[in-house]
Amino acid sequence: MRPGRQLAVLGLIFVVLYLLVFFSGGASGGLKDRLEPRLGLDLVGGTRLTLEATNTVDGRAPTAENLEEARQIIESRVNAFGVAEAEVVTEGNRNIVISLPGENRDLTEVGSAAELRFRKLLKAADGSGAAAAPAATPAPSGSASPAPSGSATPTPSASAPKATTSPSAGGQGGSAPAPSATPSGSASPSAAAPSPSASAAPVPQSVEEQRKAVEQKVGAAAWAAASGLQGPADLSADPSLAEKLKPFASLTPREVAVLPATMQFNVPQISCAQLDDRPPASISDPNQQVVACEDGAAKYLLDVAKVLGTDVSDANAVLDQTSAWVVSLDFTGDGQEKWTNLTREAFNNEGGACDATALGQDGKCRVAVVLDNEIVSSPEIQGVLTGNSQITGSFNQKDASELAGQLRYGALPLTFEAQEQQNVTATLGASHLRAGLLAAGIGMLLVIIYSFFYYRLLGSVIFLSLILSALLVFGALVVLGRQIGFTLTLAGIAGMIVSLGVAADSFVIYFERLKDEIREGRSPRSAVPRAWIRARRTIISANAITLMSAVVLYIVSVGTVKGFAFALGLATVLDLVVVFLFRHPIMTMFARTRAFLSPRVSGLGRALPARTQQATPRNPRAKEA
Repeated sequence: MRPGRQLAVLGLIFVVLYLLVFFSGGASGGLKDRLEPRLGLDLVGGTRLTLEATNTVDGRAPTAENLEEARQIIESRVNAFGVAEAEVVTEGNRNIVISLPGENRDLTEVGSAAELRFRKLLKAADGSGAAAAPAATPAPSGSASPAPSGSATPTPSASAPKATTSPSAGGQGGSAPAPSATPSGSASPSAAAPSPSASAAPVPQSVEEQRKAVEQKVGAAAWAAASGLQGPADLSADPSLAEKLKPFASLTPREVAVLPATMQFNVPQISCAQLDDRPPASISDPNQQVVACEDGAAKYLLDVAKVLGTDVSDANAVLDQTSAWVVSLDFTGDGQEKWTNLTREAFNNEGGACDATALGQDGKCRVAVVLDNEIVSSPEIQGVLTGNSQITGSFNQKDASELAGQLRYGALPLTFEAQEQQNVTATLGASHLRAGLLAAGIGMLLVIIYSFFYYRLLGSVIFLSLILSALLVFGALVVLGRQIGFTLTLAGIAGMIVSLGVAADSFVIYFERLKDEIREGRSPRSAVPRAWIRARRTIISANAITLMSAVVLYIVSVGTVKGFAFALGLATVLDLVVVFLFRHPIMTMFARTRAFLSPRVSGLGRALPARTQQATPRNPRAKEA
C-alpha cells in the first residue's frame, strides 16, 4: 500500500475543517473567539426548561405540525424577553426544550396556553373553603375605561360617559385599577359543543367516567346534597349540610375540574386553592359557564366568553397616565364589535344577568379578563366601550411584558406541563467546565501512560491517534455549534471520555492481532497488513455497535442525555476516520524501520523472540555456524 495517500486525505480533512472553523459563517472576533465551541447551560450557566405536551387523545402524541407551531410561538415569546442566543427545540414527539445560556430566570409562563377570555361576572361567593360561613360579597376589584387618547375629552359624565385617561380595561368611563392574579398555564381553545361540565381535562378518560369516579369518592349523600343546591350553600342555616359536603374538600384539583360549574360554585368546601390548581384546559371552552377565582379568596361564576383572545390583534405593555404598567389591547374589526356589545350588556345589566354579589361599587356589571384558568382583572364597566382597551392590575414591567407577549403571539395549540427546569449559575457552570476538562485530560493521560508502558514505540501511534481524534472532535464541535446549534454540555464531555475507551479497544485489537501474526512466523512487514485485514472487521463491528447504541439513545432520550449520545456517536465516527486514515498507514511506515524489529523498542514484546526460536529447528546448520 501507499500510506502517503491516506495521510494526505487526512491532512485535507483537517485543512477543510479548520478553514470552516476560522472562516465559516458565524466566525468572528479574535483567535480565541473563533476557536470557542458553543457551550451549554451547565458549562456557562443559564436556564433550561423541558415542556411536555399533555392534551393528547388516548395518549397519542401530538401532530408534528402542532408541535412545530407551538415551538414557534414559544420561541417568539422567549425572544420577546430580549435575551440573546435563546434556543427552543423539539425533542421526541411531545417535548419542547427551552435554553437560555448565561441567564437565570423563570420560564414556566412561556409554556402557558395564554388563552384570553372576556366573561361577565354573574355571581360571587366565598372561595376560602371555610366550613361554616355565609357566602361573602367581595369588594369590586377594578373598572373599565378607555385607552388614553390625545383627542379624548377627559371629563366623565354619568349620562353619557366620555373617554378618560385612567388605567382601565378599555372604552369609556373609568375608575381604579384591579389587582392581578398570576396567570397559569392552559390549553388551546376548544370548539366543542356545550356540555354539563365546565371541564375539558386533558386525560384519556371521558368526563363522564371521571365524574362517576368523583361521585364514588365523595359518596352518594354528599353528591346528592351538592346536586340539590340552587345557590351557594348557607351552612349557618343548615349546619348538617357542612358535614355532608365535607368530602369535597378532599378532592384534588384534577377531580374538581370535572365537576359541573354550578357544583364548583355552590359547594363552599371547594376552595380557590383547588380551583386555581386545576389542570390546563379546565375552562377553555368559550361556550360554557365556568368558575374561576381572583386573588385566591373570591370565586366567581362566569358567563360564556363572548370575546376571545383571537379577537385581539395586538397587545403591548405600556405605562398609563398614573405611571402604572398596563397591557394595551387592540381589537380586530369583528373583535371590536364583540367587545362593544359585551360592554353594552354589562353596563345595562341586560336581563339582570349579574347578581348583586358580583356588581361593582357603582352597581354595574363587571367583566372578567380570564387568562387560562385564572382571572387577571375584573373591572366594572361604566360605559359602552367603543375604543381599544387595557388590562390593568398590579403589574410590573416584566409581568406586563410577558403577558403582552403571550397575547400578541397567540395561544398555543397544545397544552404543556413543565417537566424540568434547571437553573445553573455562571460560577457553577465554570466549575463544571473545569471538572469536565480535567476528567477528560486525566482519562487521556492514563490511556497514554498505559500505552507507552505496554506498547513502547507503538504507544506513540496511540498518542498521535488520540491527539488527532481530539483535534477532529474539537473542530467538529465548533462548526456544528455554528451550523446546527449543537451545544457542548457536561454530558457531552462525558460521552467523549467514554469514547476514549472505545478508541483504546481498537488499539488493543489491532496490536494483539499483530503479535499473533508475528508469533506465527511472519515478518513484521508482512504481519502489519495481515493483522490489519483480520482486525479491521472486529474494529468496525465494535464501533458500529457503539454507534448504534448512541443513535438509539439519541432518538429516545431527552435533555442532556441527548447531548451525551450525540457526542459519543460523533467521537466514535471520527475515531474510525483516524483508524483508517492514520493508524494503519503509520503502522505500515513503522514496519519498514529498524526500530520496529527491536523487541525493546517496538513494544511487540515476546513476539519477535518467539519467532526467532521457531526458526532455529528449521536451520540447524545456521546454529553450528
